[in-house]
Amino acid sequence: MSLKIEDYALLGDCETAALVGRDGSIDWLCLPRFDSSACFAALLGGREHGRWLITTTDQAARISRHYRDDTLILETDFETADGAVTLVDFMPPRGKTSDVVRMIVGRRGRVAMHTELILRFDYGSLVPWVTRMEDGGLRAISGPDMVVVRTPVRLRGKDFTTIGEFTVSAGQTVPFVLTYSASHLSPPGPIDAQKALVDSETFWRHWISRCTSAGEWSADVRRSLITLKALTYRPTGGIVAAPTTSLPEQLGGPRNWDYRFCWLRDATFTLLALMNSGYYEEARSWQAWLLRAVAGEPSQVQIMYGLLGERRLIEWEVPWLPGYEGSKPVRIGNAAATQLQLDVFGEVMDAFCQGRNGKVAVEEHAWAVQRALLDHLGTVWDQPDEGIWEVRSGRQQFTYSKMMAWVAFDRAIKGAEDFGLEGPVEHWRALRGTIHEEICSHAFDPKIGAFVQSYGSKNLDASLLLIPAVGFLPPDDPRVRSTIAAIEQHLLADGLVRRYDTADTRDGLPPGEGVFLACSFWLVDSLLAIGRHEEAQQLFERLLALRNDVGLLSEEYDPQTKRLIGNFPQALSHIALVNTAHNLTRLEKPVRQRSGREVASG
Repeated sequence: MSLKIEDYALLGDCETAALVGRDGSIDWLCLPRFDSSACFAALLGGREHGRWLITTTDQAARISRHYRDDTLILETDFETADGAVTLVDFMPPRGKTSDVVRMIVGRRGRVAMHTELILRFDYGSLVPWVTRMEDGGLRAISGPDMVVVRTPVRLRGKDFTTIGEFTVSAGQTVPFVLTYSASHLSPPGPIDAQKALVDSETFWRHWISRCTSAGEWSADVRRSLITLKALTYRPTGGIVAAPTTSLPEQLGGPRNWDYRFCWLRDATFTLLALMNSGYYEEARSWQAWLLRAVAGEPSQVQIMYGLLGERRLIEWEVPWLPGYEGSKPVRIGNAAATQLQLDVFGEVMDAFCQGRNGKVAVEEHAWAVQRALLDHLGTVWDQPDEGIWEVRSGRQQFTYSKMMAWVAFDRAIKGAEDFGLEGPVEHWRALRGTIHEEICSHAFDPKIGAFVQSYGSKNLDASLLLIPAVGFLPPDDPRVRSTIAAIEQHLLADGLVRRYDTADTRDGLPPGEGVFLACSFWLVDSLLAIGRHEEAQQLFERLLALRNDVGLLSEEYDPQTKRLIGNFPQALSHIALVNTAHNLTRLEKPVRQRSGREVASG
């Protein structure tokens, strides 16, 4: 059985990622890309679905762990009565192959250790053919996939499992290196584990050295930025929402989705987090990925894409995996890719607007693509859609979708006024005014005293905390303040924010999920915007305390069980953390930059 979600830490090489538990077991690894099939899938089942365990044989050992400062190098310390060792886990930044390096370093006395390697390709379903090579390494092949494992430890096979026992003494280092390659190629050569460690540490510390200050929360921001860097597919600049699939939003429930893709809804949040932290190169790469992804016929724009911009993300269910703690189904692919979500048009327009404001270089043809998107949006903005939360119950007139359509035309006007970009500005002004008037007339319920989730609804929605952030209304507007108050009254669970009430909202799924961590950070931003600074800081510090022992956040949190839930680690949660930290500490705040009351420079 897998561990609690918060008991996992992240390893990554900027093209894929692994989750390793505090027990020393790698329970999730997809090779060679984030969205490839997993060769270790115990996270969503049991050990029989693939894992790689390295641990002490002493079950009474004391275990602690941490990342080396400003790196993604994980150190797990095992303390026993006979001695102490440190398990050093990392994935070197991708070269020609993908490597997982595990080094056991003796610190005191002698410690008996055990390793158990269970490779199961295709999400835990395929047992590979394993042979020993001339250099002593093991080669495992299944169809297109090949893994080579090299170590001085004598490994042997037992019941389709590779095992080994060894002892580590003080001053001794025992390396293991797992390398992936396509099976039709020659086996990849060995790497020097110690040199790879030095190179990896240098890579991460050099990268994070560019990070701007976030005051007292600088260390927290750096850890979140390292996490975001690890979730970035370096060849294209695309950022996956999470490296996992089907970690549940409700333990034992069906709200289990594949997040190993890139969402347009995160575009502006991501760009501001990167720019304000000093990462303009990464911001340019993300913006370039965004432009390539949406290029083409505007009516075919999707809400999410693959790492290269792939569009066919066909969803299917894995019958042989029982799911995390029995949470079924396990889904591969994501059917929401085919939904209509009008908010993405506003996200794309806003991302390019913020990029120009921040002096991020924009490709020459970007404005032509934006103009085409605007022309199409002008014909569909008044249609119902599935909304930011990707409901599976049919289309509705979602308020947030309409508001982001307003954002699209507002940013187009700003592009013409601030940068001399050509277009039918008066037509855009008219559309902007029409949309604004319609939202204020149809989405604000005076009896509730709040903007509601959709036209005619009585339900609230946490996405509407972003009304002042995107500039639709100023934070001192009474309707904004009363909407924030209504969300505080009706959508909080243990002081944290739910996206909406799943019992009252028709979303096509059984009710029940945790609080949404990004929405809780948005509440911090809203409280800051209306002058409730002390409450905002208290909530922010509480959210920081929800991170696990190595500083990672999932998508959601269950206040009843006090556990992280949902896919892990979640990019949007860490993006929100970074932006909120800057809102608390910077004169130029992301929440004001986006609304147009303040811009970044760099």
